[in-house]
Amino acid sequence: MLPEAPGERAVLVQLDFGGEDVSERQEEMCLLTKSAGGIVCAEIGGKRQSPDARLYAGKGKVEEIAVAVRETSAELVIFNHELSPVQERNLERALACRVIDRTSLILDIFALRAQSAEGKLQVELAQLEHLATRLVRGWTHLERQRGGIGLRGPGETQLETDRRLLGNRVRLLKERIARLGRQRIVQRKARLKGDVLNVSLVGYTNAGKSTLFNALTHAGVFTADQLFATLDTTSRKIWIPDAGAIILSDTVGFIRDLPHALVAAFHATLEATAEADLLLHVVDGTSPARHAQVAEVEKVLAEIGAEAVPCVLVWNKADESGVSPAAETDGYGRIRRVKLSARTGKGLFLLRDVLGECAREKRALRERRPETPPETESADPGAG
Repeated sequence: MLPEAPGERAVLVQLDFGGEDVSERQEEMCLLTKSAGGIVCAEIGGKRQSPDARLYAGKGKVEEIAVAVRETSAELVIFNHELSPVQERNLERALACRVIDRTSLILDIFALRAQSAEGKLQVELAQLEHLATRLVRGWTHLERQRGGIGLRGPGETQLETDRRLLGNRVRLLKERIARLGRQRIVQRKARLKGDVLNVSLVGYTNAGKSTLFNALTHAGVFTADQLFATLDTTSRKIWIPDAGAIILSDTVGFIRDLPHALVAAFHATLEATAEADLLLHVVDGTSPARHAQVAEVEKVLAEIGAEAVPCVLVWNKADESGVSPAAETDGYGRIRRVKLSARTGKGLFLLRDVLGECAREKRALRERRPETPPETESADPGAG
């Protein structure tokens, strides 16, 4: 067997524009780079009032980055910020190596992790829509008129050709995703018809959602200490004594500054979250940025229309933080937070109690709701 190819050597850049969580962002950036298969050679920081219009980091800082690139033989520079196409092009010229921003890095990880046919289509769509912005001003070498033997054509510039081909591919992908989305809606409606409680796991990436999913369902879903280990939604049925069957779904993790192209591309997958009966918001209880992460997840939930779905906070990794498993209730006596360890299983019984209570409530509500007689549904609205 051939040895595995080493990852790309990268210099990371994180600038401080007056934020309070710069160190946490830097740590997250390192995890993202490693999740993409990169090797962190150097980390460059610095303070600025605002981004430089031409180089984002300013001339002096770019020279410092160039020195780090030469000294470490880095092949790539990653900015933990969103760069404009012009800034990206100018930086590549100044540093004589490839430069990408946070959005490109996250898109690359998604492309690496996607397993299902739909997941791959969604990631490709997001990548192409991101690339479309780079075709606007970034690649001036594509503006040359096509010419030469075999290339004399309708007078279309190479950039126009690229835009047209890219647009055709985007339309095709959207059609395929819409078709798969319609199939999923039919399947989801069939699930929602019965008394079965539908529960979705949500949370910041690497909070332990898939570990909790496996602990509850014994499904054997892939887990790893890396960002975006899970992309494709997985659903399993579990049985709770005195409550019956419950459908539990494991979903993609969220992250701060999640690219809008990804939210849009994965909207068909994420809409299942908005239609769930209950959300289990899994939180990494050991992370110093856990409160900020909770806020980021809530922001994305609002963006996909799931902010009104009942939610229980699951404070995970209690074994690492030294916290005893416990359940916390609100003013009405309802459990709103559960502290547990998905890895060791301690405190899982508390979560099962919550799921059982919600399942019984849904079944009781359905039994109390009067069903519409068939003749009423088919009656002529103008009769009488």
